[in-house]
Amino acid sequence: MATDPIEKIAVWTLTAQGLALARRIQQHRAVEVFASQRLTDESTAGDLSPFERLADALAQQFNRYTGHIFIMATGIVVRCIVPLLRHKTFDPAVAVMDDRGRFVVSLVSGHLGGANRLTRQVAELLEATPVITTATDVNEKPAIDILAQEQGLAIENPEAIKTVNMAILDGTPIGVYDPGDWLHRRLPEAFSLSQDQLNERLPPSVSACVWIDDTIGDIPSDFLVLRPPSLVAGIGCNRHTPAQEIGEFLLNVMEDFGLALKSLTAIASIDLKSDEIGLCEIAEKMNLPLQFFSKDELARVESVPTPSSLVAKHIGVPSVCEAAAILASRNGQLIVPKHNTRNVTVAIARMACTSSASAPATQPIYPNAPEKS
Repeated sequence: MATDPIEKIAVWTLTAQGLALARRIQQHRAVEVFASQRLTDESTAGDLSPFERLADALAQQFNRYTGHIFIMATGIVVRCIVPLLRHKTFDPAVAVMDDRGRFVVSLVSGHLGGANRLTRQVAELLEATPVITTATDVNEKPAIDILAQEQGLAIENPEAIKTVNMAILDGTPIGVYDPGDWLHRRLPEAFSLSQDQLNERLPPSVSACVWIDDTIGDIPSDFLVLRPPSLVAGIGCNRHTPAQEIGEFLLNVMEDFGLALKSLTAIASIDLKSDEIGLCEIAEKMNLPLQFFSKDELARVESVPTPSSLVAKHIGVPSVCEAAAILASRNGQLIVPKHNTRNVTVAIARMACTSSASAPATQPIYPNAPEKS
């Protein structure tokens, strides 16, 4: 499951009364308080972050926080943040409240940024009235972007969110291709689409469709595409292999086998490679965690399809990338066996689907790489 995206919060205030409210919030959760310079003195120098002009301070701080609470007039906030907004998939949560603490308004990034949740939390804390205006919340309907976030699904084309949410609001059927059963049961008015149905003409009543899978495939252009966190790359490499070489080969393998990069959740290897600069750099660049396993752990993985006597001689185990991928996927399916260059080996495993997480691991499946045109 996805974690709460609001981890670092700033509170902004212009008045003494607003500062008192900021202090109350600060007593109950970790926040950094930014106050107009005229409200600070020597006694608060280490406790507050003073600013002279709100717009200037925000230009520096806006994207350093995942959430902002402004205790001031909404109009002031709107004028200051408009130049800083990029897209709802990137913008931090913004909530605004009056300096009497009567209302808390979710202003920007209500769903993905978590402003609706932040608004409710602050309102409950201060016994204020939360003001939420997003249509799905007002009508007590689930929003597809929130459902995706809760399941850890990456949204590949966020411009399609609106169409699906409108279908949810209107109560019209939504076609869902979801072979892993990540979301289908939680979507109202959803009906399953099979692989064969994807190229057929859908009924006129269907106003939106969702694709939830880690394969690239031939996806209709009007589908909302959600990528499940389902793939792990096991990687082995020679000492001092550059990050670029490792990364390029990994991307080539993913592309050749029609696998979505946004579904890649981790890179795994042997613990002897924990200080391998190239491996660490590519994991950092791709924002992926690195998992390392000992020789004993890797050796316990039975029936790896392509063991190497050379690897066994030099490292002490018959397999690094395949065994590491299997272990990191919690004994999932090895869907791409070892592929290698002179310096790099890569294997890909798929974690068990949500609908079969307790099922035993099945035999490895090796899809044929599609032919390049």
